[in-house]
Amino acid sequence: MTERQKFEVVRKFESFELRRYEPCVIAEVEISGDFQSAASGAFRYLFGYISKGNSRSASIAMTAPVIAVTDASLDSQKWKISFVMPAGSKLEDMPLPTNEKVTLVKIDTEECVSISFKGKATERLAQKYEDRLRQLAEGEGIALSQERRIGRFDPPFKPGFMQYNEVVIPLKQISVEPRLID
Repeated sequence: MTERQKFEVVRKFESFELRRYEPCVIAEVEISGDFQSAASGAFRYLFGYISKGNSRSASIAMTAPVIAVTDASLDSQKWKISFVMPAGSKLEDMPLPTNEKVTLVKIDTEECVSISFKGKATERLAQKYEDRLRQLAEGEGIALSQERRIGRFDPPFKPGFMQYNEVVIPLKQISVEPRLID
């Protein structure tokens, strides 16, 4: 079975979860286009990286999900498509990509909300679940960032109605200005 990105469920709500994701390393490609073409285009670069397209010619285990990230406050035609490296990977220990389109990024622990859905992950279907998740989180008083992640867990050849996906949204980071006490 394919390893999945590590997290703990902080709280289960009726239709969504609040999760704490463990720190991880991702291999990422920035690409423009509609969701389907961006995901397909980036996939080959990322798959190349884990299939010996790196400074050590090492094979790296495939994990799930394949993540597509866009920011609602920016151009929705710009995507970051990423593979999560196996659990316990450290940025400094990872082989460097041989293709300049692939970058390695360390992600710290973060809290996110998540909702799952079945079906072929399309921009339209993901938008429907993002809207629902934002509404549900707002109803619980949870402030969310503008970022949206579409996590696809199944290969594209699996029948669409059997595909498992998630929309994941990080919580809004609230910066607090230090106050001087008189």
